[in-house]
Amino acid sequence: MTALLFTDDAYRRACDATVVGVQGNAVELDQTVFYVQGGGQPGDRGTLTLPDGSALAIANAVKGETPGQVLHLLADGTTPPAPGSKVTAAVDWDRRHKLMRMHTALHLLSAVLPFPVTGGQVGDDKGRLDFDIPEATLEKDEIDAKLNALVAADHSVTSDWITDAELDARPDLVKTMSVQPPRGAGRVRLLKIGDGVDLQPCGGTHVRRTGEIGPLAVAKIEKKGRLTRRVTIAFA
Repeated sequence: MTALLFTDDAYRRACDATVVGVQGNAVELDQTVFYVQGGGQPGDRGTLTLPDGSALAIANAVKGETPGQVLHLLADGTTPPAPGSKVTAAVDWDRRHKLMRMHTALHLLSAVLPFPVTGGQVGDDKGRLDFDIPEATLEKDEIDAKLNALVAADHSVTSDWITDAELDARPDLVKTMSVQPPRGAGRVRLLKIGDGVDLQPCGGTHVRRTGEIGPLAVAKIEKKGRLTRRVTIAFA
């Protein structure tokens, strides 16, 4: 299993690691700072730097076929380092930080619109959530104002862990209908924003305070079905 260092510290930009496996252009490390694609958030991009100073571009980080395996995908045509090689793994920080800000912003959106979430996508300039909403009119200006008020309040963003059994006993914590929190590891990570702003399972990367997100704007509200409303937000 690859140790996921970003889980405890999303601000860590690099780490030393050892190559433990290679599959084609995919490199497996013993530990990583790269967020692994999943939950609507893209995997990180970045570099693996070898002892001689040469840097290999990483295009994405994805889950492998075995539980706990993380594959760092090299750009096409790149020769991977051999197993046992020592490398320094570093993320593209500017992109990572934008994803952290947007992912946290989507949590705020789910608090402003307290409806079941049927889908979502995190981007580095915009993000969206799909809501299961009965026939209703969503007011863009009202959502804008509520989102930016939560940002300006500079609420703390923290995480904690609960057991699988504790989560099963509290199904109200799960807002997402299409994606369920991963079970089987014995515990699930909870993200908490402020005092009662938002609390739900999430394995993504987030900022430490909502003020770090910056101003937001609703870019688009779409009707995707009889009950589905898609709300896209962007950095203002």
